[in-house]
Amino acid sequence: MLKVAIYGKGGIGKSTVTSNLAAAFATMGKKVIQIGCDPKADSTMNLLGGEPLRPVMNYMREEDEEPEKLEDIAKEGFGNVLCIETGGPTPGLGCAGRGIIATFQLLEDLKLFETYKPDVVLYDVLGDVVCGGFAAPIREDYAEKVLIVTSGEKMALYAADNISKAVKNFEDRSYARVFGIVLNHRNVENENEKVETFAKEHGFDIVGEIPRSDEINRCEDQGKTVIEGNPESDISKCFYDLAEILWKDEEQV
Repeated sequence: MLKVAIYGKGGIGKSTVTSNLAAAFATMGKKVIQIGCDPKADSTMNLLGGEPLRPVMNYMREEDEEPEKLEDIAKEGFGNVLCIETGGPTPGLGCAGRGIIATFQLLEDLKLFETYKPDVVLYDVLGDVVCGGFAAPIREDYAEKVLIVTSGEKMALYAADNISKAVKNFEDRSYARVFGIVLNHRNVENENEKVETFAKEHGFDIVGEIPRSDEINRCEDQGKTVIEGNPESDISKCFYDLAEILWKDEEQV
């Protein structure tokens, strides 16, 4: 089973990368689970026709009980990707990290992986390294590989540096490791050089590049990934290429 956690600064496009990667794997015939680990709970919308999914924490808060079956908190989207959102507490009244940790325990109790038997599990994770939920997907064997999404923008690279340091601390304990960098272009000056320098300094490979594209925006306006909206496009090929790299590495392990 390929298990990948995808991190990046808020607004850098990690949800777009995650959902398109999930769609790419699905069209390659893989059985995929995508888990959104962010209180905004917007990770899986473009796999579900633009419709938000009821987050796990919302269910528990509104029903005042834990869900008894996966169908209560999960929904299949494009390509039969099983979508789950952890959600978070009422804004200002709780810790998002606790929600993520509680959700992971619940998924264990519901025997998610044993029941669904996925080929690929993708975690779309909040990039705040001081949040207790940051490390949840890369602990206890939930995820084995980490992708860091960045652009050449100063704050995106700053966040990527913090994320890499945090993941390195867990890597030393035999948890997940950074597999590589995904360059999500914002067309800033000398962007390639900046990200290449960052990757070289940290010993990472740039394993994927996503050009800035209005096509992604058009598809997302329709509640779709670009893989669903235009699977033959050049931008879709970028996601397919990244999926192939990840799957090939998994087969060689």
